[in-house]
Amino acid sequence: MGELLDYMEAYALLKRYHIKSVESTYVKSAEDAISFSGGDAIVLKVLSQKALHKSKSGLVELNLATEKDIRSAFSRLERKAGALKPYDILAQKMLGKGLEIIIGGNTDQQFGKLVLIGLGGIYVETFKDFALRICPISRYDATSMLEQLKSKSIIAGDAKAESMVIELLMNASRMFYENDITELDLNPVILHDGTYDAVDLRLLR
Repeated sequence: MGELLDYMEAYALLKRYHIKSVESTYVKSAEDAISFSGGDAIVLKVLSQKALHKSKSGLVELNLATEKDIRSAFSRLERKAGALKPYDILAQKMLGKGLEIIIGGNTDQQFGKLVLIGLGGIYVETFKDFALRICPISRYDATSMLEQLKSKSIIAGDAKAESMVIELLMNASRMFYENDITELDLNPVILHDGTYDAVDLRLLR
């Protein structure tokens, strides 16, 4: 397995390729997290190489809307993360409901870099509804990948949504192809309110 790219380094790389991701920052204290929230609900996550499945390990605290919530959650996460050093605590703005998709990438010995799109979150394993192409992809490739999905009408219900997802897929493919990355996992990317945000970024080099 390769080396996991630092989260904020991955965040900056996505930004360079015009891929939107939810506003995020590392926080060292509950006060940092409160300051970052600015009165909005936030999420806190422990990031550690020793705990790759954050949710299953109880290392994610969602919908923290008050200063009291944030302080309590920060304390709980620090206690749980004690055995996971080194670790960081990441704060993110909380998104509302939306549709979860995955944009992924892997390196095949024979074909090189491959990019993937499909339903995200828990559905990627359940429905196995995804499309795969060799990088780099063209607009035609990205369009045909969407057409291949059984969930196409859910993911891209109108022309505007389709165009947005195609641009996202092309930008992600270009980022994966042009950089020293062996594996890409943006899961979930949440489609909401006519836009999208990548929420979990996992890039290996």
